[in-house]
Amino acid sequence: MLREVGFAGFVRENTPALLRTAYLLTGNAQQAEELVQDTLVRLYPKWDKVEAADVPLAYVRRSLSNAYINQMRRGAAREMAFEDVPERTDPHDALSQFADRDLIWAGLNRLSQRQRAALVLRFFEDLSDDQAAAALGCRVGTVRSLISRGLAVLREHMTEVSR
Repeated sequence: MLREVGFAGFVRENTPALLRTAYLLTGNAQQAEELVQDTLVRLYPKWDKVEAADVPLAYVRRSLSNAYINQMRRGAAREMAFEDVPERTDPHDALSQFADRDLIWAGLNRLSQRQRAALVLRFFEDLSDDQAAAALGCRVGTVRSLISRGLAVLREHMTEVSR
């Protein structure tokens, strides 16, 4: 009974943050919901271990990131959608916001799963390098390398698009 109370409280309190992270990883709201649900279902039987962690949210976030990376390795959820990037638009035009969003998604789709996870955790979730490393289960130097290489890919993409 105690496990259910702790689990339910955690889910109520942290689902929005987990969904946001999952959405940034997957790029799709439905896949994000499934990723969060699958992660929580997988962690429920060992919830005592999750609660015993220093930061349970970090433990779940790491599990979520690992589940995403493993899912992409299996290739079961590979879905790539690319459209032609529109020509330059008026920066104050509302449609330019959609073009920018499409441009960002196209750039993120060029990254490896680990690079994307590192960038999402570091810049969108505003985690420190140490926290991102803990979430990904790797060293801080590896996170910094993943971020550096991921940003290089994004810069290259932006250069290609601007030509």
